[in-house]
Amino acid sequence: MTFKQKETPHIKPNGVEIAETILLPGDPLRAKFIVETYLEDAVQFNSVRNMLGYTGTYRGKKISVMGTGMGMPSMSLYSWELIHVFGVKNLIRIGTCGALQDHMNLYDIVFAMGASTDSNYVHQYNLPGQYSNIASFALLEKAKKTADQKGLPVHVGNVLTSDIFYNADETAMEKWRKMGILCAEMETAGLYMNAAYAGVNALTILTVSDHIIRNEQTTPEERQLAFTNMMEIALELA
Repeated sequence: MTFKQKETPHIKPNGVEIAETILLPGDPLRAKFIVETYLEDAVQFNSVRNMLGYTGTYRGKKISVMGTGMGMPSMSLYSWELIHVFGVKNLIRIGTCGALQDHMNLYDIVFAMGASTDSNYVHQYNLPGQYSNIASFALLEKAKKTADQKGLPVHVGNVLTSDIFYNADETAMEKWRKMGILCAEMETAGLYMNAAYAGVNALTILTVSDHIIRNEQTTPEERQLAFTNMMEIALELA
């Protein structure tokens, strides 16, 4: 399925170019914050359903930023259209997660090398077995080098992309934790599947906003200020 027109029911750029590299925060207001804080000559390319999207430059390189909403269905819809309709080649999710491991703390940065999931999104591909959702190594390697240069410690490993925020099974997270899952979030596996199927690059960079096991949380005000390290790493991938 492809669209002939350079717009979709969900993204209407009105002639504004969408860059080959795009940052994808879940919250569209975080996209606006990134633009106002970091980008030059930014132009808005989307406002449909208030899912704000912008294209500008960062250190002379063209880059776009757009919100994706919450959950795999929303992320998968927007990332599919960005890839197949608008030609995006590098998709970097920047979001929040709930830590599961004892050695992790609030505001830690996580690179999702892999994304396990309780979703059945993969069924559409009719694969004859289980599929492992993994990041683009090129983006992951560059992100790790950038973090090292900035002196920012990061966790690299497997995350959980869950369809369930309020789980009736109170033992679920402990089971994932025992398998070494670093943290839980709700979008990455869908992004990685879309990217793999299309042959493009994807990476998720997360900041720990709460610790599920220790029942620790950050405030919305703290998150806006503390998440800039994650944003600055992602911007260097353009």
